[in-house]
Amino acid sequence: MANLPQPQSTIAPDSPLREQREHHRLVERLTDRLETPSLDDRSYRVIKLPNQLEVLLVHDAETDKASAAMDVNVGNFSDPEDFPGMAHAVEHLLFMGTKKYPVENAYSQYLSSHSGSSNAYTGATSTNYYFEVAAKSGEDGDSEDANLSPLYGALDRFAQFFIDPLFLDSTLDRELKAVDSENKKNLQSDQWRLHQLDKSLSNPKHPYCHFSTGNLEVLKIQPESRGINVREKFMEFHEKHYSANRMKLVILGGEPLDKLESWAADLFAGVRNKDLPQNRWEDEQPYGPEQLSTQCFAKPVMDSRTLDISIPFIDEELLFESQPSRYLTHLIGHEGPGSIMAYIKSKGWANALSAGVYEICPGTPGLFSCQIRLTEDGLKNYKEVVKVFFQYIALLKDTPPQEWIFDEQKGLADVDFKFKQKTPASRFTSKISAVMQTPLPREWLLSGHSRLRKFDGERISAGLDCLRADNFRMAISSQTFPGGWDSKEKWYGTEYKYEKIPADFLEEIKKAASSKKGERFPELHLPHVNQFIPTKLEVEKKEVQTPAISPKLIRNDDSVRTWFKKDDTFWVPKANLFMQCRNPLPMATAENSLKARMYTDLVYDALEDYAYDAELAGLEYSVSSHSMGLEISVSGYNDKLPVLLEKVLTTMRDLEVKEDRFEIIKERLTRGLKNWDFQQPYNQVGDYMRWLSSEKGYINEQYLAELSHVTVADIQQFYPHLLRQMHIETFVHGNLYKEDALKLADLTESILKPRVLPQTQWPIGRALVFPPGANFVYHKTLKDPANVNHCIEYVLSIGDKAVRPQRAKALLLDQMTHEPAFDQLRTKEQLGYVVFSGCSTTTTTIAYRFIIQSEKTPQYLEERIDSFLVGYAEILKNMSDSEFEGHKRSLVTKRLEKLKNLDQESNRLWSHIDYEYFDFELVHHDAANVKALTKEDMVQFYDQFILPSSPLRSKLAIHLIAQGISLPEEKPEEQTVLAVNKDRKDAEDGEAVAVKVEGNGTVPYVITDVRQFKSMLQVTAGPQPVKHIKYKYFENLPRKFQGWDCGRVGGAEEGGVLVVDVVDNGFDLGVWEDERWEVKGMGEVRGERWMGDGREKGDGMGTLERGGEGRGRMAEGEGDAVWGSVEMGGGGI
Repeated sequence: MANLPQPQSTIAPDSPLREQREHHRLVERLTDRLETPSLDDRSYRVIKLPNQLEVLLVHDAETDKASAAMDVNVGNFSDPEDFPGMAHAVEHLLFMGTKKYPVENAYSQYLSSHSGSSNAYTGATSTNYYFEVAAKSGEDGDSEDANLSPLYGALDRFAQFFIDPLFLDSTLDRELKAVDSENKKNLQSDQWRLHQLDKSLSNPKHPYCHFSTGNLEVLKIQPESRGINVREKFMEFHEKHYSANRMKLVILGGEPLDKLESWAADLFAGVRNKDLPQNRWEDEQPYGPEQLSTQCFAKPVMDSRTLDISIPFIDEELLFESQPSRYLTHLIGHEGPGSIMAYIKSKGWANALSAGVYEICPGTPGLFSCQIRLTEDGLKNYKEVVKVFFQYIALLKDTPPQEWIFDEQKGLADVDFKFKQKTPASRFTSKISAVMQTPLPREWLLSGHSRLRKFDGERISAGLDCLRADNFRMAISSQTFPGGWDSKEKWYGTEYKYEKIPADFLEEIKKAASSKKGERFPELHLPHVNQFIPTKLEVEKKEVQTPAISPKLIRNDDSVRTWFKKDDTFWVPKANLFMQCRNPLPMATAENSLKARMYTDLVYDALEDYAYDAELAGLEYSVSSHSMGLEISVSGYNDKLPVLLEKVLTTMRDLEVKEDRFEIIKERLTRGLKNWDFQQPYNQVGDYMRWLSSEKGYINEQYLAELSHVTVADIQQFYPHLLRQMHIETFVHGNLYKEDALKLADLTESILKPRVLPQTQWPIGRALVFPPGANFVYHKTLKDPANVNHCIEYVLSIGDKAVRPQRAKALLLDQMTHEPAFDQLRTKEQLGYVVFSGCSTTTTTIAYRFIIQSEKTPQYLEERIDSFLVGYAEILKNMSDSEFEGHKRSLVTKRLEKLKNLDQESNRLWSHIDYEYFDFELVHHDAANVKALTKEDMVQFYDQFILPSSPLRSKLAIHLIAQGISLPEEKPEEQTVLAVNKDRKDAEDGEAVAVKVEGNGTVPYVITDVRQFKSMLQVTAGPQPVKHIKYKYFENLPRKFQGWDCGRVGGAEEGGVLVVDVVDNGFDLGVWEDERWEVKGMGEVRGERWMGDGREKGDGMGTLERGGEGRGRMAEGEGDAVWGSVEMGGGGI
């Protein structure tokens, strides 16, 4: 550790500059030598300010997003007993204005104008605040200049949260209503309900029992009824618990470390240090003797069946080098042969199992938890499942900790950390600021919990000793078993029954936990060596001046189209394969769509044992059905990727549909479809919007109507037809070569052996066109009787998303309105916790939308959205040129933000292929079109497409209505588009009022017959490639023959030469670039097949067509000649 040197100073003793210099002088540098991934190009420094605030500084010269996060060591465990949720409420209130920046949305407004965003969360012992912002302002000048740095301005505003928040009376009531709305959002969530039930039944002397979210009743109504000034209480909480020495700050920016250090010292010096001790809870445990050996039966909202086994574990706070729980989690949570999961699945008792340690708080050991999703038969045999769990524990206790298993885990962890890629800036800063609250050596802040450093058999055995039959509690959730719930949880109203585990059952568990080898099920054993562990991790890194934007098309025939891009940016030994198997069969009917879904679920089920090792080794796959057919993906370390792909494909081809597994999958799918109706309304509304916007599509109730009729024989007969005829579109990206990509496509074709699907039969994605002046509304009453929230999705159609100027205007509108819409509708009007505005797209269209979930009715929400849009029209017209240009810069920065990792780039490129626009340069075109926009353009656009009074505006609104709210009955025969006046309920007083004609002279058309609604609308054209792929993206790849000489063709007037050399060490490939063919250098020709456009299998050249006439042939070499034709502009040879 070192202190910064103290320069000689002639500053006056009473000057503010002297105080600032003192802060800099006393900054303590702890370390700048952090253990980092091999490709990490950042530099780091850990410092401690004079007020004891610890800061990690991160310099990233290449970043286009800067970020900071502050983790404060106080959370809901510190809530006063009579103020549950106080820490959470304080988190909300800190955003609502500070003494230096008193305007309540000043912080969010600043971030929005600099391509930024922010958020926060409250945990048990920490409250975490974070933001990200553009690294550069977009203006000319030095980004290190504080006046030009968006990061400096954001840090200045951010620091005031912890120096001088206002807790204004005017914001207090509104934010407490936001907390209340957030709580109501969670009331029907089983995840929240069951977790709170576990806490409510824990030791009342430990703060684990707290209700963490809070609501209006406990944060305002009850305290005020006792004469308490709640504002003063919140200020007291902040004063009591927010201390600089309890805070951990991370700052990431493009500025040098010295500059970041200077800013941290200047801006955060005012955070007061109260020398508070770290929050620790050591005197009590969450589960004491009263809470152990108990069983709780809970009734969930969703139709689900789970078994939870929870066990107090050892304290691992200082065991970061060995992390013994990871060894036990690996074995108990394993899903391969010999595991708990493999056995109970084979018995038909379980669908899934997960295990791990849940950390409680400093000073309190964590809880080892095993959660099992039971089948219907598993629920009947839950006692047997518990005994299997403890038999496996007995197996582990009989087997000394195995160092080879630890070494396998350690090796995989080392590889994962070595090749760890960047994540979004705010995700990184938020995570690491929380990690800084742990006692990790500061050199290990990035690697400490990721890597395993030493094998500690004793600690593993100590952890294993905790897994005893007298040291656990269990919970079962089911809507039907056992019935007779006699209690109700206070905060969420969950019905439950709670009791000691019966003595006879507990004896059976103890017997299982002490069982010996001959007494246990022989199917239980330790896992085998993982064959998927990657061994070839070489990456051929090359200097690339400008990474390629687009993949190349390396095969294009009637059967297969293969795209390829070798990674030229991230240099990790990973690859991603995406495959779309085009087939119109899945979307032909709801039944077909359902059968395709069941088929893919059965493929997953069949692969579960095999694929688990691959998952552990960093490989994963997916198989899904959608409107265009089937989609297959495999991703991860490229070494064993082909092995996993081959297994997935052969399983798809040879699937045996077994009666027992079919029934389990069918029952699980049935419950899933029924449970969909009990999701949060805002999670449901999008499905209705997609259904009503698409030419063809289905919703859950249509699937449910078909599901009962589907049989084993149906699936067994259906899936061969699904695979029989298709077109395969493949994209390979990463640490592979072109011949590898072609082999993967060949592998798929050779295993599935599909017939060619003619291009005329390929599915076409289309969307419905809502005509100018359309004013459609769809009402749906929600099925959950306990849900109190309504929801609206309000969509304004803009048009074809491929029309770039219109798309740019929609994106800029999103940028300009996002923050003011949230501020008005969420912060000021408090319509609900879920308030969202922004762009949305279908297959072919773009729109501007709002989603709001609220206790207010959808009709009222729609009126408030209209009111906001009317008001914003004036804001737009009066917007200054500088503010308008600032929004443009902010949006351009967002669109051109660098991709952080291989997966992000792969997903972006695949989306362009999958949607068939092939618009790989889209973000650059977006930026160029945004730059060209004027304020007059936006005003005209707004007045036509957005303003409620526009006669050309086109709107579709989905109203999801909570039960208990009646709407006037609509008579279809009275409905004429944009013509009929109907009654509706006023949202606030519930009285029927006449429907007012909208500002544009239209009356809502209420959709009651969806078929009739769709039949009167036109559809869009299908996706149109932005450039003809044959000419822009096609890249030849010849077959590698022995003995061929070089033949060539060329267009004299083209000024280029197409080399189609096929000797082993000839030229590399011709590529169509800049409207001509050109040679791409020397090198070994890699690959097994040359494919021209339209070429079938076998010898011969394909045809490359371009305007003009020309003939060419390959010269005869030592082998047989191959004749073909090449048509190009200008004369040929």
